[in-house]
Amino acid sequence: MRGFLASSIGVACTVALVLPLSLASGAAAVAPRAPDVPGSTQSLPLAPLDETDPGRSLGSAAEQGLTRRDVRPFSLVGVVWDDANAVLHGSVQVRTRAVGSGAWSGWQDVETHNDEHRADPGTRESEWGRVRGATAPLWVGASDGVEVRVSAEAAGPWPLPEGLSLELVDPGGDSVAAQAPPAGGEGAVDPGDEVTMSEEDVIPALSRAETEADAKAAGAIGALEASPYIGPRPRIITRKGWGADESLREPGFVYTNSVKVAFVHHTATGNSYTCAQAPSVLRSIYRYHVVSSGWRDFGYNFAVDKCGNIYEGRAGGVANPVLGAHTLGFNTDSTGIAVLGTYSLSTPPAAAVNAIAQLTAWKLGLYGIDPRGKSVLTSGGSGKYAKGKNVSFNTISGHRDAFFTECPGSLLYGKLGTARTSSAVLQGRS
Repeated sequence: MRGFLASSIGVACTVALVLPLSLASGAAAVAPRAPDVPGSTQSLPLAPLDETDPGRSLGSAAEQGLTRRDVRPFSLVGVVWDDANAVLHGSVQVRTRAVGSGAWSGWQDVETHNDEHRADPGTRESEWGRVRGATAPLWVGASDGVEVRVSAEAAGPWPLPEGLSLELVDPGGDSVAAQAPPAGGEGAVDPGDEVTMSEEDVIPALSRAETEADAKAAGAIGALEASPYIGPRPRIITRKGWGADESLREPGFVYTNSVKVAFVHHTATGNSYTCAQAPSVLRSIYRYHVVSSGWRDFGYNFAVDKCGNIYEGRAGGVANPVLGAHTLGFNTDSTGIAVLGTYSLSTPPAAAVNAIAQLTAWKLGLYGIDPRGKSVLTSGGSGKYAKGKNVSFNTISGHRDAFFTECPGSLLYGKLGTARTSSAVLQGRS
């Protein structure tokens, strides 16, 4: 399927929906509030670690990093390198110092194999000169000190990629207290996390009947005539609502022809955030994707936090088939949904799984897709599937179905069957 580029001014897409920003009857506009304040990024080149340092057992190009140092405040870290096609065969660990308490964390692992979360080969996004290789980002909360070590695999012949640098991202906007790690530990949720948002920050929920009427009024989705199953539109926090700086991304949008599959991811950023911090986490990932990694925009089409709030991800219209950069080889005719957190060993909250069901019931329903069914996508070249190969996927799939990856984590992957069933019920299917 061939995508097309549209101007960011006066975009017209054949599957556009009317998305009123007035509140639906009885719908509560409640979600974390995102301030309109820009952030910043610090890029610190890495160097071979000195073997005379008493804290080191290695000292060569096989281990690079930075010793402890003071830096400007930041809340998210990651490591990038020059060649987007180079893979970092090794480990990345960081220690950070919390703002206020001055306490240093223990060593934390950063997920290194992030090459599968990016644009398809041969697309404009994957081939422009700014794109770099990158680890997954890690949310650490407000910090002002850092130490990092990057170690090559001892058993392998692979050198570390060239041009390694540590990226320290300040999401902007929130106070130091709001960005600090939650007192309740991993997964802590504070009932006071949610505050009232303005109407312009939220695309309101609609009932199933209202959603169908809204789609038919747009007169643009032919699939609804043959397959009238469409779930209620869930409440979606807009990019403005989470504070996206629109000057960062590339102007214009790229669309494909349909949405046949929803790929579910986890962001691998860790679970030490509260839902009040979710907009800060999103702004940090957005800045890491665009400024540090060189992507056109936020990679995922949607994001979901641990409280079940749904967020607009990549720009271009939440109802439209926006081409993302989330599932290498299969971004065409799919949508990417990322749950904020790491779910390899932690059980995803029921609220997040329910949000996946609600979002897919609506989004897949716009294109006549049964959440319990299968769809065929053509590989753009993913490593797991050769370019041009037709692959049948569950219409709600995990990232690991398309690539050699642990994403979205074993425990979230195990919940996808529940999401499929719930999504189909929401669409009105028996």
